[in-house]
Amino acid sequence: MDIQQIMHAMGHRAREASRLLAAASTGTKNTALIATAEEIRRQCDTLLAANAKDLALARQNGLESAMLDRLALNERGVEAIAAGLEQVASLPDPVGEITDVRRRPSGIQVGRMRVPLGVIGIIYEARPNVTADAAALCLKAGNAAILRGGSEAIESNRAIAACVQSGLTSAGLPATSVQVVDTTDRAAVGALITMPQYVDVIVPRGGKGLIARISNEARVPVIKHLDGNCHVYIDDEADPAKIVPIVENAKTQRYGVCNTIETLLVSRKAAASALPEIAAMLALKGVEMRCCEESLALLRQAGIPGAKLAAAREEDWGEEYLAPILAVRIVSGLDEAIAHINAWSSGHTEAIVTENHTHAMRFLREVDSSSVIVNASTRFADGFEFGLGAEIGISTDKFHARGPVGLEGLTSQKWIVFGNGEVRR
Repeated sequence: MDIQQIMHAMGHRAREASRLLAAASTGTKNTALIATAEEIRRQCDTLLAANAKDLALARQNGLESAMLDRLALNERGVEAIAAGLEQVASLPDPVGEITDVRRRPSGIQVGRMRVPLGVIGIIYEARPNVTADAAALCLKAGNAAILRGGSEAIESNRAIAACVQSGLTSAGLPATSVQVVDTTDRAAVGALITMPQYVDVIVPRGGKGLIARISNEARVPVIKHLDGNCHVYIDDEADPAKIVPIVENAKTQRYGVCNTIETLLVSRKAAASALPEIAAMLALKGVEMRCCEESLALLRQAGIPGAKLAAAREEDWGEEYLAPILAVRIVSGLDEAIAHINAWSSGHTEAIVTENHTHAMRFLREVDSSSVIVNASTRFADGFEFGLGAEIGISTDKFHARGPVGLEGLTSQKWIVFGNGEVRR
C-alpha cells in the first residue's frame, strides 16, 4: 500500500475504535492506563535499548544537543512515564458529566453532556514521553489517537506504543485505540491532516515551522499555538518586593519554553527604581536586554556592572527568543501596556505586577491572551500547575480549547433534553 492507503486504513481503524472508547467505563479506561504503566516498567530494558538506537542514529546525523537531550531516556525517565500514566488514571473522568440542567416553560429539562471528540491526530517531535502522555490523555477522555512522532524517535515510539497496546488489550479495549504511524515518510503527516472523515482534530507539538505548516495545510481542525511571545508588565503600583522574583522566574528559570517572557514592560513611574534592580539581576544571569530608547538611557546612566544592553529594534517586540534575551520597554501606564500586549503578543500568557485591584481587573479583562496572571510568574501557565493533572499542549486559539489543554479540552459538549411526553406547541 502507498502512504495514503496506509493512513486511511489507520484512520478507519481509529474511527471504529473511537466508538467503543466513547462507551467505555471510567474503570475500564483506568485499568488500561494502570496496565500500561506496569508494562512500561516491565519493559524498561527494552525501551532503553530502543532509545539507544534512536540516540546513536541521531548523533550520527548531527542532531543538535538540545534535541538529543529531549530524545534521551534513562531509568528515571521511564519511571516518570509510568508515573504519568498512573497520574492520568487518578484524574476525574470528564466524559458523561451532565451540567447546566434547567427546566423550560414547556416542561422539558435542557442540559449539556460532556463527550469525547472522537479521533485525535497528534504530531510531535523528539520527545518519546509524548507518545505515552498523549495516548493516556486521549484514552482517559474517550478518544482514539493516531500518533505521528518525529523520525528521530521512531524506535522509542514503537516500543512505548507496544506497551500502550498491551495495556489496552488487557483491559478489553481495542489495541487500535492508540496507533503510532510506523513510517518516517513525511507524506504521512500530509495524509493525516487531510482526513476529516476519520480524524476530528489535530494537535501539533513542535517548532513554529511544523505548526505553521500544519495550520496552513490541514483540512481538520487544529488545536495549536505558533509561538510564546509572553509579557510581564510592572505597574506603577507594583509591590517592589515582588518585582525582581517574578521577572527572574518568568525569564530565567528556563529559556526554551513557551511560557517564558520575551518582553518586559515597565510603567514610567516605576522605571527609575525597578529597572536598575531588574537589570542587576539579569546581568548576573547573563541576559541581554534589548531596550527602548528611554529604558536604554536610564540603564546606561545607572551603570549596572555586567549589564548587556542593546537598542531594541521594532521586530524585537514580536520576537520569541527562546534564549537569554529580553526586550524592555517603558510605557506611560496601564493603557499603553495593554495596547502594546494586544498588538504584539502571540496570545499565550501575560502577567501584571500590581497592588491596585482596579488595574489588575482591567488587565484580566482587557488583555486578549489565553492565560492572564496577576502577581505571579508566567511560568505557571501549564496544565499541571493549573490543576489539570497533565496537558496535551497549549492553545492560543479562541474556539473550543484555550490555554493549557487537559482532559476537558479533549472533549466537547452536546445538548441533552429530558422530557415526560411533552410536544412542542
